[in-house]
Amino acid sequence: MNCRGDSVGDEDVRLFHEVFPFDSPPRIAGGRLSTYLKPDSIRLTDTTLRDGQQGWRNFTLDECLRIYEVLNELGGRGAIVSTELFLYTPKDREVAKRILELGYEYPKPLAWIRSALEDLRLVLDTRLDGVVVLTSISDYQIKFKLGITRSKAFDKYLMVIEEALKRGIEVTATLEDATRADLSTNIVPFVNKLMKLSSKYGLPIRVKIDDTLGVGLPFPEVPPPRGVPSLIRAVIEECGVPNEWVEFHGHNDLGLAVANHLAAWVYGASLSNCTLLGIGERAGNCPLEVMLIHYVGIRGNDGTANLKAIPKVASLMKSMGLKIPEFYPLVGENAFKTKAGINIDGLLKNPEVYLPFNPEEVLGVPYTVAITPYSGRVAVALWINAHIGRLVSGNGFRVSKDDPRVKAVYWEIIRLFEKKQRKEPLTDEEMLKIVRKYFPLKETQVIK
Repeated sequence: MNCRGDSVGDEDVRLFHEVFPFDSPPRIAGGRLSTYLKPDSIRLTDTTLRDGQQGWRNFTLDECLRIYEVLNELGGRGAIVSTELFLYTPKDREVAKRILELGYEYPKPLAWIRSALEDLRLVLDTRLDGVVVLTSISDYQIKFKLGITRSKAFDKYLMVIEEALKRGIEVTATLEDATRADLSTNIVPFVNKLMKLSSKYGLPIRVKIDDTLGVGLPFPEVPPPRGVPSLIRAVIEECGVPNEWVEFHGHNDLGLAVANHLAAWVYGASLSNCTLLGIGERAGNCPLEVMLIHYVGIRGNDGTANLKAIPKVASLMKSMGLKIPEFYPLVGENAFKTKAGINIDGLLKNPEVYLPFNPEEVLGVPYTVAITPYSGRVAVALWINAHIGRLVSGNGFRVSKDDPRVKAVYWEIIRLFEKKQRKEPLTDEEMLKIVRKYFPLKETQVIK
């Protein structure tokens, strides 16, 4: 829908504010999305403490608990419904115990195990009531990794799953390497058996479609095994799995993790299994914080997600030694920083010109500019408005590039670069030191 704004000259201004509201993430709307997508049913699930830890490095007990706390802050009102845990070491089992003691409703801790009865005993010992069972589904995995026949593999998986169901434990069957598995001989027969067990014991069994090598494609025209939409629809329509039980887990080997996860949502999978900042095996997983933005874009601001906790994710992971690329979405140093002069000019006139949403309103972080001798006075004015405007005179504060104080700051920057033969842009802390001379602030007022 075209959303008309003010008129300029003889033309109507079309800003599409129903799609790009600016005070929240862009909305996902229109067309055939409503055919399969059920906005009220989509949720996120997490595997940072499982796949993320496995793919990056071993976490300490304290780090695991801090990660769980930030997951609760991000989505503890219902956006992030579960998180997967290893149970193989004493530390892992202590993590599970401590998380249970916290008593949070979300995300619910789930054990992640192989299809082995000895692994299931670990679940029983920790008193977790949900388990994710690895059920490798492609012939690549069954023949070359397990070294057994397809029927023996299925029997092995189903034995462990049934034993869990007998004890009242809810199960997720994770179909490893589903995007390289035959639909008719592997996926559909096995999922049909899962649904029979579910009916027998009156308990749900989630079916997680794993794009283990990141080879999935998000286009509905692509058939199985690579077509993510067609795989999702097959599990739902041919096997009778309810949308709410279908989960997708994609890797980013070919750079399509977010696209594939969005496609899974759009074509009916309710659950999107991700990690914080996409950490995980090889090229990593789908980044949870990015999907959380799209979650709000689909559902709206319904209070189940806390986007302003996203910067805390970056702070936590950096404190743990993770190097976040400068150009990483949402939390990279350059995510909301502009260098190009024409972009800076547009931002000063109206920030909607070069921002998908207002990062201060959505994430609690300002948009800003990189200050160099070539940024010009317009960049200095934008930096001041973004960083200290509210500290000086409240929400209505704005300076222009022609303000004498802006000119003074700009010429001091020029002299600094010339004197020190500096090449890198000024940091925000360096800018604040200069700006304070011309825009006095109390010592308690700090840069946001």
